Amino acid sequence: MRKIDLIVIHCSATRENMTYKPQQLEADHRARGFQCCGYHYYIRKNGDIVTMRPLALPGAHAKGYNAHSVGICYEGGLDKYGRAACTLTEWQRHSLEMIVRVLLLDYPGSRVVGHRDLSPDVNHNGEVEPMEWTKLCPCFDVRQWLQSVGLSSAAG
Repeated sequence: MRKIDLIVIHCSATRENMTYKPQQLEADHRARGFQCCGYHYYIRKNGDIVTMRPLALPGAHAKGYNAHSVGICYEGGLDKYGRAACTLTEWQRHSLEMIVRVLLLDYPGSRVVGHRDLSPDVNHNGEVEPMEWTKLCPCFDVRQWLQSVGLSSAAG
């Protein structure tokens, strides 16, 4: 089994008033040249957690971090006008918390971050700030979310 020490949360960057099925996600990733979906897990609006890629395979979701990470994507991330927004439903919030808790039990000491938190620290001050984000994904602050569910020590 590969070493995993990073859990990366993403959004599908789809509008909250639209449905983006796992089959569409898979097809879109294959069209980009991936052998299958780049994320390991996909959380639907109704809270269903869909396994998209075996954990034994490195992901294709965070360049430079795939070899040692798990990618979780939630359906949504854009408001009905196409603007970045936290569109997590209550079911998605619950499922996200549960899967992160399980992954932290399976891979103790792992850091949990949003994709945007992996952007380069351009000004080298030790913090990736909003002006440095290369993407807004996952459209919410993962550190704040972790604290709100009592997992603040998991963030790095």
